[in-house]
Amino acid sequence: MSELPGTLAEYAQRASEVLSPDTAAYFLGGAGAEVTLAQNRCDLDRVSILPQHLRDLRGGTTSLDLIGQRMAHPIIAAPMAFQTLLHPDGECATAAAVTAQQGHMALSAQASQPMADVIASGPGCVWFQMYWHGNRETTLALAHRAAAAGFKALILTVDAPVNGVRDGEIAAGFSPPEGLGAVNLNGLPHPQFAPLHEGESAIFDRIAHVLPRWDDVAWLCDQSPLPIILKGILTPSDALRGVEAGAAGIIVSNHGGRVLDGAVSSIAALPGVVAAVDGAVPVLMDGGIRRGVDVFRALALGAQAVLVGRPIAHGLAVGGAHGVSHVLRLLRDELEITMALAGCATLADITADRVTHPFGAA
Repeated sequence: MSELPGTLAEYAQRASEVLSPDTAAYFLGGAGAEVTLAQNRCDLDRVSILPQHLRDLRGGTTSLDLIGQRMAHPIIAAPMAFQTLLHPDGECATAAAVTAQQGHMALSAQASQPMADVIASGPGCVWFQMYWHGNRETTLALAHRAAAAGFKALILTVDAPVNGVRDGEIAAGFSPPEGLGAVNLNGLPHPQFAPLHEGESAIFDRIAHVLPRWDDVAWLCDQSPLPIILKGILTPSDALRGVEAGAAGIIVSNHGGRVLDGAVSSIAALPGVVAAVDGAVPVLMDGGIRRGVDVFRALALGAQAVLVGRPIAHGLAVGGAHGVSHVLRLLRDELEITMALAGCATLADITADRVTHPFGAA
């Protein structure tokens, strides 16, 4: 194995070099003109830290309790599909790396390796991400499948009823290679779309009847064998409806800028969601996290943890499990250095008064 990069920025650069153009477009690109993809990063940089000095940093720690899990740090590997496209060891490599770094991981329903194999490779893989699977019975069957495999919570992604328009993938001609599929959905019925009649919309009329609504979410939260975390929330009103439906957590997310181009950045949406939820359930965030200082920024604006996707993809593409492990170590080290320089010994010390930002009250 060649020498690993020394910085997170080098990982990003190396990944763009080693991946084929179509695979890079799929994992690293965004929807449309990639406005939201860029805004996620731009808005994080608008959060400035107000360091406080000469603080007592003895007993410093990044540990936390979150949705029934004790975590050594608040950096969670986000669900990403088809990771064997990045490295032959795929999701199993990510799980092993996450576990080696005392971390946690969410496995995508579109994973390219069986959930049992991934959990066996790294017990830090504790959450399973899923979409609504066409109807209540099939969705609940998938939830029970995940619970039987040993997962501790489910992430229901609600912000992608259809795929975004991804210009980069179209231009690069991306399509999953033959033989690659979502193996953890094997044996489950596929959603049955209504036949399309002349004059009808392929988007609305054909698929609307298989998409969930809030009453379906409330039903799943009530019937699920595991806690349900809602991913893809960007407004205070949706966050409140999620809490009312019985969600155990909220993830503020715009799908990494991969679905609705022009959507608000995750960090800009975060304070309003945190204020609306008002501590009823944990609020997490993803979108644009590239450095440890970004983790600090999100925590200061009210997130209890963050999910990272593209940095994990960078590490996996460049160095397999070793690359992912190193990326996570760099992120955690950078977070701890930021905390020390800002005068924060624990995550509880990372409060709203430690930053300035233009996004309203946290």
